[in-house]
Amino acid sequence: MHHLKLFIFLFVLFIYGAEYAQAGIDSVVVSKATRTMYLVKDGTPIKEYHIALGGNPQGHKQQEGDERTPEGMYLLDSKNSDSDFHKAIHISYPNAQDRARAKEMGVSPGGAIMIHGQKNGFGWLAGVTQRFDWTAGCIAVTNSDMNEIWDLIEPGTPIEIRP
Repeated sequence: MHHLKLFIFLFVLFIYGAEYAQAGIDSVVVSKATRTMYLVKDGTPIKEYHIALGGNPQGHKQQEGDERTPEGMYLLDSKNSDSDFHKAIHISYPNAQDRARAKEMGVSPGGAIMIHGQKNGFGWLAGVTQRFDWTAGCIAVTNSDMNEIWDLIEPGTPIEIRP
């Protein structure tokens, strides 16, 4: 019996220990072209997720309501567990350049760009919704992926969103 308990303990430690060892993500890299998000540690991608983007994904976000996902360097600066979506991690868009460009154009740059799960109550539709770009400019993942991302990313983590 003692050996069985030891085996179960070591098995659980092996399974969950790997997950906790991955904590301390250095950065996040998003490829809009391939609809892929990578969690990076020590310069190496250790996790990969399929993503959905804004409904008009080509190009950098110019203004509020354009349904584009921004491109460039930002920070993941806060977490919201009480979102309209299954958890949300805020992206620091707009930055100073985005605000200056929008001011020059005479428009609002928009904001509230997040990495989030599915709309609350609709997680079961992820098999359909993740096949097309449906957000207002955010980066969407499945709820199970969002749970994992939530546990691995801390506020202050840099994110690079590539075309």
